[in-house]
Amino acid sequence: MKKFGSLIIVAFVFAFNFYGQARQDALVLYHNGNYKDAIQVCEQEINDNPNRIDSYVVLCWSLVANKQYAEAEQRAEAGLKISPYDLRLIEIFGESKYYLGKNNGALEQFQKYAATASENGARIGAAYYYMGEIYIRQAKYQHADISLSMAVKKEPNRERWWARVGYAREMAGNYPEALQAYDEALKLNSTFYDAIRGRERVSSKLN
Repeated sequence: MKKFGSLIIVAFVFAFNFYGQARQDALVLYHNGNYKDAIQVCEQEINDNPNRIDSYVVLCWSLVANKQYAEAEQRAEAGLKISPYDLRLIEIFGESKYYLGKNNGALEQFQKYAATASENGARIGAAYYYMGEIYIRQAKYQHADISLSMAVKKEPNRERWWARVGYAREMAGNYPEALQAYDEALKLNSTFYDAIRGRERVSSKLN
């Protein structure tokens, strides 16, 4: 009987460790770019435990990375029904909507994330960046400048983001400030084409 009890404990510990490893593997797979495998692991985890929020988060990250935006939107919405205030799901819900062209819905989620997350939130820079891109889509260039400037304040080493600051300022007619932003992009990457062309356009209007 004692031997039987020991076998049950060993089996339980093995199952627990295996389950924990599977959960860890989903995040590792995501970080390694194995998005399809990460999706499969997360789907199995959710099937085993429909309330496992971490699995919804990694699933949605992987779906967006794999360009399965409609699925990501659906699964993020399902996850938020379980945990309405999970900032990771709010942000990735916004991303899925952004890539689907649902600008107002995406903007709502990013604004919610930015209003709630700490100043050092993991995706705060990205949230401001996407907000800026949405405002560019809507031809609200002053709003875009504000959001994109916040994005580069949080993550100053992104040349594309600086180039988009320059573009927003250029479209708003703020040419000296646009030139400064394009120069910042070129400091980071002297061959970045969008910044080179933007700088040429703005320089011609200032001369």
